[in-house]
Amino acid sequence: MTKAIMIQGAGSNVGKSLIVAGLARAVFRRGLDVVPFKPQNMSNNAAVTCDGGEIGRAQALQARAAGCEPKVDMNPVLLKPETETGAQVVVQGRRLTTVKARDYAQLKPDLLLPVMQSFARLCRGADVVLVEGAGSPAEINLRAGDIANMGFAEAAGLPVVLVGDIDRGGVIAQLVGTQAVLPRADRDRITGFVVNKFRGDVALFDEGLVEIARRTGWAGLGVLPWFADAWKLPAEDVMDIASTPGGGLKVAVPRLGRIANFDDLDPLAAEPGVSVEIVEPGRPLPGDADLVFIPGSKSTIADLQNFRVQGWDVDLQAHVRRGGHVLGICGGYQMLGREVVDADGIEGRPGRHRGLGLLDVVTEMHPEKRLTRTAAVYAATGDAVTGYEIHIGSTDGPDCGRAWLRVGERAEGAASPDGRVRGCYLHGLFRADGFRAAYLAELGGAAGGAGYDATVEATLDGLAEHLEQHMDIGHLLELAADV
Repeated sequence: MTKAIMIQGAGSNVGKSLIVAGLARAVFRRGLDVVPFKPQNMSNNAAVTCDGGEIGRAQALQARAAGCEPKVDMNPVLLKPETETGAQVVVQGRRLTTVKARDYAQLKPDLLLPVMQSFARLCRGADVVLVEGAGSPAEINLRAGDIANMGFAEAAGLPVVLVGDIDRGGVIAQLVGTQAVLPRADRDRITGFVVNKFRGDVALFDEGLVEIARRTGWAGLGVLPWFADAWKLPAEDVMDIASTPGGGLKVAVPRLGRIANFDDLDPLAAEPGVSVEIVEPGRPLPGDADLVFIPGSKSTIADLQNFRVQGWDVDLQAHVRRGGHVLGICGGYQMLGREVVDADGIEGRPGRHRGLGLLDVVTEMHPEKRLTRTAAVYAATGDAVTGYEIHIGSTDGPDCGRAWLRVGERAEGAASPDGRVRGCYLHGLFRADGFRAAYLAELGGAAGGAGYDATVEATLDGLAEHLEQHMDIGHLLELAADV
């Protein structure tokens, strides 16, 4: 019989994703088959799955923690914001439609069936399913038709453990207040709680733990101290990206409005010889950067236009004149070309849009999305790289004749005549230790950190040990329901 339990939060960004990843690794280390599941996620940081779809990157990390391959069923509904008021809806790994936020409520009831189908398939092959909620169940204005929190818990018959974030303050009010606003049926589903992100001596919160339990009747499953190594794991949310101090090689990254698949930055940020500086809107690109890295974008044309509004196009030209390097991946690659042609109006009004002009290539948008895991070779050194492609549009032009990657017999990417400006569609390049070392050497730096994947694995083990020490995982598994 499969056991399942749902981890919900008393607010957004309370640490649910990290806790589920740690629990997945802890349960895996106990010799059980465990899988993660998040019915609905909202993120432009997606991962390509082994079955050819896309899910939120957090669920891919949780699958890794669980010792299994990521599958589309682990995140059957993924919302990818395209504008301030609309998002692409991906169902079981494939784009279904694009809707305005106000219209999504009408669509949600139709999405419960595929969500439950995915959950049932996962349950058939696992001992334990760890379910993660989204946002907070206290958002009772969103309860009708809900598939992300209590609506799913009700449909699947699952108990809930609620996580509160003491670092932001008011954790007693977070947890007790959530109970106060929930309808009785939802309230009764919560069986336990966890206090997360405590700094200092956890014994100082003993009375608070007792008070929450007294007021709610829920089991206190632990107070989790701040996990200092969390930054070593791939970030889920764009708001989690922060500048990281490091060595003498500086990488400047403009924070695009629709930044997507920014996991390319994680291995660079982990290098002790590299500092990654996230450039916020309203600030110029730093004049002392060795590399300007333009990441992926969910809306290339809108981000290209905003790039100019920020004056970053002028800064970038000056950077190149000073002898600096530029790398664009996916949407960033498309921006670097002479033109982006959107004849069908996929990203807005049909038209031709002037690019940054640093690569002699043209991108043509088309509706078919390319989703694939890809193995390639860095042409300069022969180093193997693995990654993924997740984009619409195709790019071609004279600078593609200087492609710097090879995917089988296919050339991939483009480079300027002097090689200092490059672009490609392959995400995940910098995870390959050999390629990363070679590329940094070309910039005048050196790779001195441990292997990136080895660091992620060690951090997941450390997270599991952290939870084992401070959380009653055995009690949590006892609270799980048979499904």
